[in-house]
Parts: sequence; C-alpha cells; structure tokens
Amino acid sequence: MQLNDILADAQDQDRGRDFELADPVTGKPTGIVLRIAGPDSATQARARLQFTDELAEAMDAEGRVSGADRERARLNNLARCVLGWTITEDGQPVPYNHASVLRLLKAAQWVQVQVDGFAADRAAFRGTVQ
Repeated sequence: MQLNDILADAQDQDRGRDFELADPVTGKPTGIVLRIAGPDSATQARARLQFTDELAEAMDAEGRVSGADRERARLNNLARCVLGWTITEDGQPVPYNHASVLRLLKAAQWVQVQVDGFAADRAAFRGTVQ
C-alpha cells in the first residue's frame, strides 16, 4: 500500500456505502437503507470535531458535561455520518435531513448500534462504491 492508496481510500469513504438495517430479532432486512460515510472519511473527521465542540459548549464552570448533553452530542455525531437514505413512513418517502436522521436514531437503541457498528467497520468500505 502506498500513500496515494490511503488518500484514495479516505476520499472513497466520503462517498459512503449503503447499509440496510436488519430486524434486531430476526436479522431479516428491514428495507431501510442508509448511506453511511466511512471511518476514515473527511465527513466523519468533521463530525468528530463538531462532537468535541458540542461537548466544550456544554461544559459547566467545573468542566463537567451532563449525561443528557453528552448523549445529544453523541447522537448528533452519529447522525452526521449518515449521508442519505431510503426510508418510508406511512408509505411515503421520508425527506433526508439531520432532524429526520436523529428521529430514526432516537427511535431504538438497536438502530444506533447497527449504524455505529457499520460506520466504524473499515472492511465494509474496501473496494468499489456500491
């Protein structure tokens, strides 16, 4: 591997990969597909910086951050890794935006776990864009 390979891989990860959520009990596909930026992407690097900024802004005079503020920053960070999606509600497509992604992430812990796991999986981002 050469430096240009590493740089190309990071750039490719910015285009993201499609990931279909699986039912947490049966493991069957849900039909909800998220486009997620890779762990070495500029998108995730920016998300980490914004996470740090959010925590710094939430600090009290003693440097403490409440659990609620920490959780809010964590979910915002995870939502920033989602680049797009295919999801419906009542048979209609749900518009992709940060607030809608947060709504999905807050709906169930298993959604957060699956998105976080895929976003951190470098192996899922090797090869050509799907």
